[in-house]
Amino acid sequence: MNPPSLPESIRVIERGWLSSNNILLFDGDAATLIDSGYVGHADLTVEFVKSALAGRQLTRLVNTHSHSDHIGGNAALQRAFGCAILIPAGIEEHIRNWDEQALLLSLAAQRGDPFRHDGVVHPGESLRMGGLDWQAHAAPGHDRDALVFHCPEARVLISGDALWENGFGIVFGELLGQPGALQEARATLDLIARLPVDVVIPGHGRPFGDVPAALERAYRRLESFEADPERMAKNAVKACFIFNLLDRQGLPRAELESHLAGVPIFRD
Repeated sequence: MNPPSLPESIRVIERGWLSSNNILLFDGDAATLIDSGYVGHADLTVEFVKSALAGRQLTRLVNTHSHSDHIGGNAALQRAFGCAILIPAGIEEHIRNWDEQALLLSLAAQRGDPFRHDGVVHPGESLRMGGLDWQAHAAPGHDRDALVFHCPEARVLISGDALWENGFGIVFGELLGQPGALQEARATLDLIARLPVDVVIPGHGRPFGDVPAALERAYRRLESFEADPERMAKNAVKACFIFNLLDRQGLPRAELESHLAGVPIFRD
C-alpha cells in the first residue's frame, strides 16, 4: 500500500534502527525539525537535514521526548545550524545537568551529547509549524514527559513513540518501578483514538493512514503486557540489548556472556 499523502510543507526523513525519524516542517525560508536521531548517526543526520532544507534555514528543533534515539543529534544540529531547541516540560533539569541516569543513557548503555535547550513545550500549547497549527498533548507511557503533536486542520498526528504502525515504544516506567505506567500508556492510546487523525507520522517506521487498525494492534499489545508483565520485561531487555549491539557494532565474547548471564531470559 502506498504511504498516505502529507501536506507539502512536511517532509519525513525515515530512519532505520538506532535513529528516530526526522520530521521537517517548512515555513517559507525557515524550517522546524522534530527529533534528531541517535548520536552515532549525528553527522549523517546533519547531512540529511541539510539536503532536505535545500537552502532554507533550520530555526528550531523540537523533541517529542528525551530518549537517546530522539535527542542524540541535538548538539550536532545546534552546532551546524544554530537552531533553537525546545524540549518537553518536565525534563529541563535532566538536560541542564545532563543526568545520564534520568535520561536512561547509563541504564540502557546508550550514548548522547549534552546540548543547550532554549525553551520548553507544555501540554496544551500550540506551535505553528509548516504553516499549520499543532497542539501539544501529553503522551505518557513510553516516557512520562513525552508529547505528541496534532494538527486538527490537516488531521495529522506526530506520535513519537506513543503509537507506531505496529505497536509503541517500551513502557520504561513499568520496568523502573514507576507505578501506573501501563495505565498511562492506555490513557495515551485513548487520547489518540479521540483525535481526528487521518495520517500518523511515527517516531519509527513509515507514516501510515489506517489509524484504527494501528490502535487495535497497540491495544492488543498493551493487553498482553498487562496480563504478563514478564513478557514486557523480556521484550524491553531484548530491544535494549539489540540496540547496544548495533550501536557498538558487536561486543567482545566475554562481555557478551557476562551481559547474558545477568538476564534471566538468556539463562539455561
